[in-house]
Amino acid sequence: MKGHILVVDDERTIGIAIQRLLSARGYDVQAVLSGEAAVEHLGAAHYHLVITDLSLKGWSGMDLLRWIKQHSPETAVVMITAYGSEKIAVEAMKLGASDYIPKPFDNEELELLVDRTFEGVTLRRDLRLFQEQVTDSYRFENIIGKSPAMQGVFAVIRKVADTDLTVLIRGASGTGKELIANAVHYNSPRRAKPLIRVNCAAFARELVESELFGHERGAFTGAVTAREGKFEVADGGTLFLDEVGDMPLETQAKILRVLQEREFERVGGNRTIKVDVRILAATNQDLEAKVKDGSFREDLYYRLKVVAVVLPPLHQRPEDLPVLIEHFLETVSARLKRPRRVLGPDAYRALLAYSWPGNVRELEHAIEQAVALASGDVIHLPDLPVSLQPDLTHGEPTRVRRQVSDGADGLPSTFRDAKQVVIEEFERQFIIAALTRHQGNISKAAEEMGMYRQHLQVKLAEYGIDAASFRQ
Repeated sequence: MKGHILVVDDERTIGIAIQRLLSARGYDVQAVLSGEAAVEHLGAAHYHLVITDLSLKGWSGMDLLRWIKQHSPETAVVMITAYGSEKIAVEAMKLGASDYIPKPFDNEELELLVDRTFEGVTLRRDLRLFQEQVTDSYRFENIIGKSPAMQGVFAVIRKVADTDLTVLIRGASGTGKELIANAVHYNSPRRAKPLIRVNCAAFARELVESELFGHERGAFTGAVTAREGKFEVADGGTLFLDEVGDMPLETQAKILRVLQEREFERVGGNRTIKVDVRILAATNQDLEAKVKDGSFREDLYYRLKVVAVVLPPLHQRPEDLPVLIEHFLETVSARLKRPRRVLGPDAYRALLAYSWPGNVRELEHAIEQAVALASGDVIHLPDLPVSLQPDLTHGEPTRVRRQVSDGADGLPSTFRDAKQVVIEEFERQFIIAALTRHQGNISKAAEEMGMYRQHLQVKLAEYGIDAASFRQ
């Protein structure tokens, strides 16, 4: 069945004729004789499309249209008009009718109109579902991070999401600045409007203003047609200025004006365009230093820094590593259409010991490689990127850990303790799971985990695990 249609016409023969015509094309069609009867049907069932005569006894087609737009806004309405009532049909379009068709009409004309209307209905439905899925994926509770630093970030963005305040998101590359921008937008009243991202570092210096503000035909060589800029496209929604620290000085002045006046002109144009846009900005640069050396405007800096959010690098939040690893194992396996993999102790230790200079993005890429290369259900050390492989002379990952304290391995003692607890708990659960699968058979469990039997026995004693308790 293509969809549900309600035909409203006080001439029974016309209603029946339309019902038979569209039913033959696979639509589920009901016909009624009045606007009042249509309201009863619409209250009892959902219809994708209502085809109604404009001139009805009692309720008019316009009355029915107003009721539908108020009580069932997702239902499309097509008006059937008499000769000479085109002006009223145009008024109906302004009130939300999808289209109109004048009497007399032929069957092919009506079929084409209905098919075209249903394409629009389907498109709007798919767009709504997509927006709902995107909004759901960016719920605050779906953003991963249980460390105190990330909980502080969540507390800030929860408070400002439903406002129009400008937010400056700072952090090293790969820490998730765009993810936070998405969360702010999709948890705001602007969520149904576009979120437009502009990478200020990706455009040639002379093209940044054209991208942001648009241009008129002939504004510069190659401008063969007029073009809307990102500000116009984002009207009513949010504009995310990524890598804002790389914006040219001359463009910064124009951005400042938009933030202050909410208006601008296209490149090569004189017409002032007003917009309603929320600004989110992100950078991995030291904007204070750029203000001091004159490469970033101080007034723009303070305009952008109404609310500041600082994302910590991954090596400063070890508590988040285990949950991030599990999250990426789940999502990457689904995306690559691979069976759900588990990490062997050697691979898990390497992931926890690494300093992650590329932050969360580097971790995700490492899991992607591991899931793709693993030959079995267990991911082992050789499946990980080379940067995580141990240096054979020292037994450490090839990338040296960041020296952040005077501890023996250059890591704060609390950081080392947190990692060790995580490693030990994972290793214990990993061993228990293997013994459960093999009903306490130490040899088979050791083989699955890539360990010597004697080594596993040492671990069993270390963790106080009795293999016999797993035997049936």
